[in-house]
Amino acid sequence: MKNKSYAYILVAIIMFFCGCGVMYGLVQYFPLAITQNVTKLEKDVTVTDTGIADAVEKVYDAVSVVTTYKNDQAIASGTGFIYQKDKNVYYILTNYHVIESGNKVTVMFTNKEIIETKIVGYNKYADIAVLAFESKDDYAVASLGKSADARIGDTTFAVGAPLDNEYSWTVTRGILSGKDRMVEVSIDNAISSDYVMKALQTDAAINAGNSGGPLCNSNGEVIGITSLKLVSDGVEGMGFAIPIEIALTNAEKIMAGKSNETPYLGIQMVNLANAYYSSMFRDNIIAADLTNGVAITSVEENSPADKGGLKAGDIIVKINDEEISNIAYLRYNLYNYEVGETVTVSFYRDGKLKTAQVKLKSNQETS
Repeated sequence: MKNKSYAYILVAIIMFFCGCGVMYGLVQYFPLAITQNVTKLEKDVTVTDTGIADAVEKVYDAVSVVTTYKNDQAIASGTGFIYQKDKNVYYILTNYHVIESGNKVTVMFTNKEIIETKIVGYNKYADIAVLAFESKDDYAVASLGKSADARIGDTTFAVGAPLDNEYSWTVTRGILSGKDRMVEVSIDNAISSDYVMKALQTDAAINAGNSGGPLCNSNGEVIGITSLKLVSDGVEGMGFAIPIEIALTNAEKIMAGKSNETPYLGIQMVNLANAYYSSMFRDNIIAADLTNGVAITSVEENSPADKGGLKAGDIIVKINDEEISNIAYLRYNLYNYEVGETVTVSFYRDGKLKTAQVKLKSNQETS
């Protein structure tokens, strides 16, 4: 029995060394076969990474350079894109601040043709404008996606005209860095922030001239409109875009001729920080121990605020359940409601919290 066991062990050892010898021979005499197989595997991995070229092609020709003129002098430029077509009429979305103060707007597409457009309308607080032009030619229309479906970390890319026309249709790539960012912005060159935008955040490079262009997902669908970037020491790669759903909601109002119809309270107001230095508000602020809010300096006669019982000297701290920290947030929350709706305004008077029911009117209605 012992002899048989030794025999099995000896056979196993011989087979092991024979196998090693065979492998050594393969490496020595057929090295190219093995090396080529490894190299081919690495090459396949590299070739399959084609980037987002296909996605870019879907939207590229729908993007235009937008140039704004006043008295035939170019005063601003930005980007826009065709988002809708009705028979021979094409509609372009861009930012309000791109066409602000102009009386003539032209667009240029990748075919280099310059077309004068009609300004259909705009909403300056939403920073949305709609342009239109008529043509029998076939222009590309961008595919629209849903920012609500996008996830943090998804690939995004922007197409625009940074700096000037020399760099038109520049494509920059990044990721979706954040959603529902509340960004305070200034309107009409105001010194302080006077409106809040709910925005998408991306680290795709955004430069002057990109404004109004599309922010797209990896399928080439527009999920936002590039609007602004943070510029400050120590800040890099923080660009923002208006979610496409918000842009389309405002575009529908513009198309319906309701772009300038917004709900209003009928008050003059200042931020709490400024109100503290006025004797009209100081006692109220101290008694209520307030750090945020909007102070009413005057109330229009027969306005919604007047009919709701608000008075000069009151300090607004809520609209319905939304906290009001300053004028920017008051406007943002107020404009989320429709004309005719009734809201509950919470305010302090003589240091005591009170509420008023205010039925909103249009800013175009006269008292």
